[in-house]
Amino acid sequence: MRNQNNQLKPQDILLLLKIVSVNDPKWNQKPMADSLGLSQSEVSEAVSRCKYSGLLDPKGKIVMKLGFLDFLKYGIQFVFPQKPGPVVRGLPTAHSGLPLNNQIQSTEHYVWPYGKGSVRGHSITPLYPSVPEAALKDDKLYELLALVDALRVGRAREKELAMVELKKRFGIGE
Repeated sequence: MRNQNNQLKPQDILLLLKIVSVNDPKWNQKPMADSLGLSQSEVSEAVSRCKYSGLLDPKGKIVMKLGFLDFLKYGIQFVFPQKPGPVVRGLPTAHSGLPLNNQIQSTEHYVWPYGKGSVRGHSITPLYPSVPEAALKDDKLYELLALVDALRVGRAREKELAMVELKKRFGIGE
């Protein structure tokens, strides 16, 4: 019997955020994989891990939003920690990206390293290498990923604002 590792991986969070942004329980793995820069087998394995963890429903199509929000609020910074790195060119994230950049004024920018990026800032390693490309294809996903990065690297105020915005995007009232 094969020993299956059911621990969450960074691409699982990417998939869950994409499912939230698509907001269609009839999504299919192949287009999902293509949009995220993952293989179809990576998506299939991610679905399996997310079902096992209780973050996806038993059919593997619907994100368990309250549980996922709790994980993001209390766990993401510990499971996938990140510290700002050297200044590089890239895509704005955390408080430097939408929607938080409309609420937080800062001269310190955080970016995902990306050669075609337009902003210089402290580098934040994305959850998964394909994040910058996937974010550029889907504005809703980009905002969700930036909000998750605010939870990973932000201070108390940024984290609080990020949770408010995530709840709005998840369709969950206060």
